[in-house]
This record gives sequence, structure tokens and C-alpha cells, in this order.
Amino acid sequence: MATEAFEDIVETFEFLDDWEDRYRHVIEMGKAMPPLDDALKVDATKVTGCASQVWIVPRIEGEGAQARFDFDGESDAMIVRGLIAILHALYSGLTLGEVLKVDAPAELARLGLDEHLSSQRSNGLRAMVERIRHVAAGKTAAA
Repeated sequence: MATEAFEDIVETFEFLDDWEDRYRHVIEMGKAMPPLDDALKVDATKVTGCASQVWIVPRIEGEGAQARFDFDGESDAMIVRGLIAILHALYSGLTLGEVLKVDAPAELARLGLDEHLSSQRSNGLRAMVERIRHVAAGKTAAA
């Protein structure tokens, strides 16, 4: 259940044979993301469990079952900014229920990230996914 934006990333990764090229592409995706306002870089938006500084600021548009999930995010590490961009492509625009149905490990495995990220980066990526799922679950329960 991947978004079209995520499928585009999968296609690009299939085209890029070398992991170094993929790594550079992830960094470029991170550079293309808009910076997060410093006022939003607070403890409430900080993701714990990441070796780098990571902030995720969720935005829910709409009400009830049709509410759509989106978020802004940033990190002080360029590769992590790229991972945030990948997660944005994976989740942005989905309903809250759809967010909870995404099998993030399986989708991210399609990119080969699980094979090429350090254990610290993998743990951080899992922490970001859990934060996104936690927000979606909390908003779904409140609806």
C-alpha cells in the first residue's frame, strides 16, 4: 500500500545500481526538503531513539475516517533528512487508518535500506516510523 511518491523512489532505486548512488540520492532528497522552523524543534517534536537530532511535526487535515496524515521533519544529519523524505513519501496524504496499515519494514526493504544502514540508523528509522504510527493511532482513537 505505497503511495505514488514512494513508488517513484522505488523505481529510482531500481535504476540506480550502485548503493553509493542510492545513498547520494537519499541525501539529495533530504537537501530538497524545506527546513523546519526552529520554534518547532522542541522536546515534544523530537524523536527519541535516534543517534542524530530528529524532529517530526505531524499535521492532520480533515476529520474522522477521512482525516489525512502529513508531517514536516528535519534532522541535523543529511542522510537522516533523506530518510525523513522517504518516510514523507511513504505516508504523506494517507488517511490515519491507512498509515496504520502500512508495513513500513517491508516497504523500506524494497529500497534495500535494511541492508545498508548502520544499526544506529536502522534503530532511528524504526523510531521515526513508531512516532508516525503513534500519532496516527492517537488521532484515530480520538476520532
